[in-house]
Amino acid sequence: MGMFQPPLRDFKFVLHETLKIQDETAISGYEEMTDDFTGAVLDEAGKIARDVLEPLNAVGDQEGCRLENGVVYTPKGFKEAWDLLVEGGWPSMECDEAYGGQNMPSVLNLAVGTMQSSANMGFMMYSGLTHGAYSALHHSGTDEQKQKYLPKLVSGEWTGTMNLTEPHCGTDLGLLRTKAVPNGDGYKISGQKIFISAGEHDMAENIIHLVLARLPDAPEGVKGISLFVVPKFLVNDDGSLGARNGVTCGKVEEKMGIHGNSTCVMNYDDAQGWLIGEEHKGLRSMFVMMNEARQLVGMQGLGQALAAYQSSAAYAKDRLQGRAVTGTENPDGPADPLIVHPDVRRMLMEQKSFVEGGIGFLSWVAILLDATKRHEDPEMRKKADGMVSLLTPVLKGFLTEEGYRLAGLGQQIYGGHGYIEEWGMSQYVRDARIAMIYEGTTGIQALDLVGRKLPQNAGKALRDFFEYTKGYIKDNEDDLVLAKDFLEPLKAASKDLQQAAMYFMQSGMKNPNNALAGSVDFMYLFGHVCMGLSWARQAKAAQAALEAGTEDKAFYEAKLMTGRFYMKRMLPETSLRLARIETGADPVMDLPAEAF
Repeated sequence: MGMFQPPLRDFKFVLHETLKIQDETAISGYEEMTDDFTGAVLDEAGKIARDVLEPLNAVGDQEGCRLENGVVYTPKGFKEAWDLLVEGGWPSMECDEAYGGQNMPSVLNLAVGTMQSSANMGFMMYSGLTHGAYSALHHSGTDEQKQKYLPKLVSGEWTGTMNLTEPHCGTDLGLLRTKAVPNGDGYKISGQKIFISAGEHDMAENIIHLVLARLPDAPEGVKGISLFVVPKFLVNDDGSLGARNGVTCGKVEEKMGIHGNSTCVMNYDDAQGWLIGEEHKGLRSMFVMMNEARQLVGMQGLGQALAAYQSSAAYAKDRLQGRAVTGTENPDGPADPLIVHPDVRRMLMEQKSFVEGGIGFLSWVAILLDATKRHEDPEMRKKADGMVSLLTPVLKGFLTEEGYRLAGLGQQIYGGHGYIEEWGMSQYVRDARIAMIYEGTTGIQALDLVGRKLPQNAGKALRDFFEYTKGYIKDNEDDLVLAKDFLEPLKAASKDLQQAAMYFMQSGMKNPNNALAGSVDFMYLFGHVCMGLSWARQAKAAQAALEAGTEDKAFYEAKLMTGRFYMKRMLPETSLRLARIETGADPVMDLPAEAF
């Protein structure tokens, strides 16, 4: 650890040369996204990530959070770092100006978040959950609730949480038991929630909990769930803090990773709460928060792969092991550096091509997210919303699965040292592991993708995706270099995706398990196509810079070589995934349950 460098150059290349956000003038706010402006924001965010957050990453992992007399104490340096973020206005970047926010686009906020989460995932979860609570209240709260809670959440003086999971129910929220009993102007909330990230801590003066619960007359299942705002301290009419509410931390969970974040068991004992939105419609409001969280978790998967890649690349250049088969890079030394060996180079190339392709994929989804809120054309807002809905489970599932795998490759490059805590590599693996689980496991993302998102609006979003990809290929097919190395592989992968979707349409109607058994493979297939599209766009931009006679020739040549690696070595996985999908459910379901 200690060698983290925020990927400033990669983000600037993707935002301004590849996706050209400065030209997206139909999206409100993008006219301000000049090279100079975004460069200044990214540079400052990068300094905080490198100089403040990354040095605290190992501290958070080693110290963890501790519960003493009802108070959860965060690791040394966390509160000071949080105060620095608040003072700099970083939590308010994307928030509404009406509540003290800066109204910056999502594309810039996600770039900043990726760098800072890469540096310290556990710490940045406090900010991520707070933004989610802000979004849910901004979407569904009353004017009074917004005025009471949003300014302090926007500033970061208060933080927020989401409370869904209970000891007996995780994904199946229909089993939820927490009760909400009316009492005058509000409700008394009673029950227990588990796995609550940032549930209790010492960094902010108040914590605003968003809690799912059932009213006494609620129907069974998910149709009977309501959402409530339950502050740690009650808030007086003048905005000052009043009495402590009936919500306490019963335990800080002992976890595999993200030790710097206080994952709590929260007990609600007649806690005072207020309804958000309509009765029995709580999931509708909570999903605003959850969909945002899924995009942020995809970012976390990418971020841990990035940090692990940087560390393992530096180690591979420095560590001497064995001799190169052809020649030597260290003739006067006892051995050559690890990086000369083809299999080590393969692992590094898998990491590098995923990280840089993932920055392009994440940034594109962020632009679509901005278009849903900011595009001047209502039809384009609607179209972008469909695409974001379709791509969110892909972004979350694919980036977290691959992010974890590639963090593990970083550990592999270190060899035995990668398994020893003092070298720091195991933290990236342990921290990355949760991203595949929370906010809906990989299987849940795949089921959402295949079961809900594909058939939504008669498959319009998927058709839009294919139309966009096909149009991009056609628009650039005259570029023979781009066509051979990038567009032809992308076209083949896109056809695999279309064939898989067609298989689901034809066989899924007869036997739904045929689609469900192939859902994770489909998610991977889709993810690879998105990465192929990302690399095709980046290759075009890199080639244009080289043809223009750029002074930074090495950077752009490396982009082309890295992209070619992905197209030749990673993208062909789509044919494997298609082959698996087309076997249907029988190989998965034939063995009787009692045989396991």
